[in-house]
Amino acid sequence: MSKQPLLLPYNKNINLKNRVVMAPMTRSRANNDGNIPTDELHGLYYEQRASAGLIITEGSQVSNKAVGYINTAGIHTDAQVEGWKKVTKLVHDKGGKIFIQLWHVGRMSHPDFHNGELPLSSSALNPNAKSYTPEGFKDTVTPKAMTIAEIKQTVIDFKNAAANAVKAGFDGVEIHSSNGYIFHQFFNNTSNNRTDEYGGSIENKTRFFFEVLEAIKEVIPQEKIGARFNPSLNGLFGMTMDKETIPTFEYIIKKLNDYNLAYVHLSEPFTDVSDIPYAVKEIAKHFRPLYNGTLMINAGFDQEKGNKVIENGDADLVAYGKLFISNPDLVERFENNLELAEWDEDTFYTTGPKGYTDYPKASK
Repeated sequence: MSKQPLLLPYNKNINLKNRVVMAPMTRSRANNDGNIPTDELHGLYYEQRASAGLIITEGSQVSNKAVGYINTAGIHTDAQVEGWKKVTKLVHDKGGKIFIQLWHVGRMSHPDFHNGELPLSSSALNPNAKSYTPEGFKDTVTPKAMTIAEIKQTVIDFKNAAANAVKAGFDGVEIHSSNGYIFHQFFNNTSNNRTDEYGGSIENKTRFFFEVLEAIKEVIPQEKIGARFNPSLNGLFGMTMDKETIPTFEYIIKKLNDYNLAYVHLSEPFTDVSDIPYAVKEIAKHFRPLYNGTLMINAGFDQEKGNKVIENGDADLVAYGKLFISNPDLVERFENNLELAEWDEDTFYTTGPKGYTDYPKASK
């Protein structure tokens, strides 16, 4: 092919110089009292990767209640906003575009983060997983089922975080509704046994997400909002699929046609789901016909598969995670068909520049 589909510009609600997206990835580098991003670490890291069509930052907590992992940068204090301002300026000065991922982990937290109080979730159901606390990994606990007032407050927290993102100079926001975190906990029957207007029916289980979306679009245009989902997630963070799981995501994706979003970001299955009767094995193929807007796909793509999924019309954009960790110039490497560097998994969640900002660009 004369020009790789991944390297073509994209102009539908969101104007991108190419279709290679840097996926959101927790990197745990905000190891300071205020969980503030810094220009010498976060700024340099994202600036190095500004040739991506779009950067989506690591999940950034919308409030203190939303925290569940050590050293993750938030977007709910003035100091955090000031820190992110430096990051967005560095990316913009290099001609890049950057969205922030708005995050609430829900039950995937620990009382150590909340002065001994229980983390919040849709229901009081323990995921029986591990939380990464300041004292290392600890078993999760049974969370507190959110009251209606706490749900309403969390809607406000997301709205305020989106307003802060605008102040910080981000080009848009992505609502993290994926991977077993707060919204996913409402979507899934194994984590939501509520009997009020936030449980039971598919409409009720998705209500919280749509309330947040409606609130966010009061402070940022719809075409600057993305949302991420993982429909065939099974076995991670206590999430188990059942016969309602895929219909729930089909309902969400179809309903999002009523909005004018920047994109919908979907993940292919993280694990082998071939033996699960309720699972969809090819997410992009399944959901592409249901959604009229921009579809981004993620998980397990290399250069060849990325070009193919766009060429086949199953997705518009492809998000890369680990490849962007070790290849800051991933776009240029794709362009010139250069060898890709391996990542060092031991430095994914450590502190400091090692394994973060010290991966070199390729020498042609």
